[in-house]
Amino acid sequence: MQRLVAALSTALLAGCGPATAAAGPPPGTVRVVSFGHAPQRSWPVGVRQLTVDPDGPRPLPVTIWYPAAPGGPGGPSTTGPVPMADAPVATGRFPVVVYSHGLRSLPELQAALTTRWAAAGFVVAAPTYPRTNLRAPDFTRADVRNQPADGWRLIRHLVRLDARHDDPLAGHLAVDRIAAAGHSAGGFTTAGMFTSGHSARLRSGIVIAGGGLAGSFAGPPAPLLFVHGAADPIVPESVGRAAYARATGPAAFLSLPAQGHGEYLTPGHPGFAQVLATTTDFLRWTLYADPSALHRLPADAEGPPITVFTSRLPR
Repeated sequence: MQRLVAALSTALLAGCGPATAAAGPPPGTVRVVSFGHAPQRSWPVGVRQLTVDPDGPRPLPVTIWYPAAPGGPGGPSTTGPVPMADAPVATGRFPVVVYSHGLRSLPELQAALTTRWAAAGFVVAAPTYPRTNLRAPDFTRADVRNQPADGWRLIRHLVRLDARHDDPLAGHLAVDRIAAAGHSAGGFTTAGMFTSGHSARLRSGIVIAGGGLAGSFAGPPAPLLFVHGAADPIVPESVGRAAYARATGPAAFLSLPAQGHGEYLTPGHPGFAQVLATTTDFLRWTLYADPSALHRLPADAEGPPITVFTSRLPR
């Protein structure tokens, strides 16, 4: 356990430098875009695959879930949204969430959460990190240090893609309204994207069973949500709480007292409903600037003894 946390900490401390990006707002200013109320409807979900820099030294396969046009088979079922490959994109521009998987995992293993976010009106782009994914032929734990830069490489790719005229997602990506989220090593990756000089495009972050490191949570202050099992045997909850204490902007901490490293991300398991509702409304608030979603967060998270919610968010 301690070796995993130490390895992740060393990797990100060694590898997370400032992101090259547009200038952010003045220090101490939290930028939550004025966009209006988040949609309360549910969309069918489409899914597609692409690869960032396929001919480069570090190709990055990406799975993208997105709101799809009505009428296709990518709608809800009793077990959650059923994505349809390459379904037509729904009308509108949708905020983007970059989701990072953990060690020896894959984007599709996170689909219970990511497809539900897509159905709620978000485009979720999940990279398969080349040396930490489940099928990596040269698995290298220390390569986590390179993953925040991969996340930014993906964001730059999506900005270019949105401006193209020959891509189905063009004109549908609100690339000025982006969140980062991730589980375990993906949570550390997410924290590593919030370094000094990061682009103000990055509006908020969700760190699930992860933590922060030196250099994290710098640059434009951004709202952060931490989710952690109090009995986590891999990344102790104290690591997440230390990161929460260091966050300079609005932040909240959702603790699951009797749970470990991520079982609460499985539908039907205690805590999943609270995690889903809290993360979805957090994204609605930070990416759609929906005040009603902010006000719902305490009720979303409420579920004693399953969950305990601590908040430094605006009231």
